[in-house]
Amino acid sequence: MAPARIPALALAADLVAVVVFAAIGRVSHAEADSLLGLLGTAAPFAIGAGAAWVSPWVRAAPASLRAGGLVVAGSVVIGLLLRLGFTGSLPWTFALVTAISLSVLMLGWRGVAMLVARMGVAGERRTPRG
Repeated sequence: MAPARIPALALAADLVAVVVFAAIGRVSHAEADSLLGLLGTAAPFAIGAGAAWVSPWVRAAPASLRAGGLVVAGSVVIGLLLRLGFTGSLPWTFALVTAISLSVLMLGWRGVAMLVARMGVAGERRTPRG
């Protein structure tokens, strides 16, 4: 894969993680399944992820676990603050589930990507050069 495409794919993967988080949450609470409702639920956390992506540490190595931690922190902190501002409430259970879910999703894809990259490098070493 071309290194220039990695940041765009990493940003897309983070946004997909936010949408998946929002979709699972809406389904688990039997909320209406409208696209507008899904986007409204995801928006505060997507804004938080976007704010984290402004950081040079995230852009320098977007597929790293360090970058993932920063994106999770931005998504959770900013997303929860925005949600509190919009709804006027923030149950601690929601905050906990949000932090765990976004951590699993955003760090999870990075962990899988690291494993796949290592397997690719190991496979290249085993391949005879001709």
